[in-house]
Amino acid sequence: MGRGYRWTPPLIIIARSKRNVSQQGVTPQSEDFSRWYTDVVQKADLADYSPVRGCMIIKPYGYELWEGVKGGLDRRFKETGHQNAYFPLFIPESFLKKEAEHVEGFSPELAVVTIGGGKELEEPLIVRPTSETIIGWAYQKWIKSYRDLPVLINQWANVVRWELRTRLFLRTMEFLWQEGHTAYATYDDAQEETMRMLGVYADFAINDAAIPVIPGRKSDQERFAGAMYSYSIEAMMRDGKALQSGTSHNLGQNFAKAFEIQFTDENNELQHCWTTSWGLSTRMV
Repeated sequence: MGRGYRWTPPLIIIARSKRNVSQQGVTPQSEDFSRWYTDVVQKADLADYSPVRGCMIIKPYGYELWEGVKGGLDRRFKETGHQNAYFPLFIPESFLKKEAEHVEGFSPELAVVTIGGGKELEEPLIVRPTSETIIGWAYQKWIKSYRDLPVLINQWANVVRWELRTRLFLRTMEFLWQEGHTAYATYDDAQEETMRMLGVYADFAINDAAIPVIPGRKSDQERFAGAMYSYSIEAMMRDGKALQSGTSHNLGQNFAKAFEIQFTDENNELQHCWTTSWGLSTRMV
C-alpha cells in the first residue's frame, strides 16, 4: 500500500532521541497495561489533564509529535491532489437532521449550544462532531457541472464528541484531527478514493510512525453513521486489543441526496454526486 511514497525516519525514533524518560513511577505493563499507558504519557511530558472533564492539555513535546503527524500526512494529501480548507465549528441542528442515520449515530455524543450573546438561539447549534453535513451544504453550492468534479478537500480542525469514559490521546471529548471530504461523478471513482486514502494512512503509519497496522473493512455494526462502507487501519496493542487509528468511508449518495449535491453530466442529465470522507486524529500520537 506504499504507492511510491519515499521513506522517512519513524517518529518513534525521533521521540526517543529527544527524551531520556525515567522508568521511576511507571507501572509495569504486566501489572496494569492501562495504568502503564497513562504513566508513560505523563512521564514523557506529552499531555496533562485539564479542569474540563474529558478534555486534555497537549504539552509542547506532545504537540511536536502531532506536528510530525500533520507534516507527513499533509504532504501525502497534496501529492494525491487534495487542498486544505476550513469550515465552521458550529453547525445548524437542522443540518444533522437531514441524514437520519447520521444524526441517530451521533446524537448521544453531541454538544449543543442553545444560548448566544445572552439570548436563546432560534436554532440550536451543534459543536462540530464531524463535518459531513456542513461541507455537504457547501458542496451543494459549489458543484453544478461534471466539470466541477472531482472536489478534493481536507481540513485540519478540532472536533467535540461527548465522551464519558476518556483516556489521554486515545479517547477525549475534544480532539484534533484532519478530515477529508471528496465528491465524484461515479461510484467507482469514490470507491477508488476511499481505498487510496486507506492506503495513505497505512503507508504513513508503517513508514513514518513505525506502527504496524492492519487495514480492513468495518462490520455493518461498526460502519460510520450514514456511510455505505467504512474501512480502517487497526493497530494491535500489547493487551491484545485493536486500536482504530484511521478511517476511510464511502458515503455513497446518502449525503449527496440529503443535501442535494447534484451535477449536470455530459448528457445534460442531473445526477447526484458520490462522496467520501476520511479522518485521522491525535490518537496517532
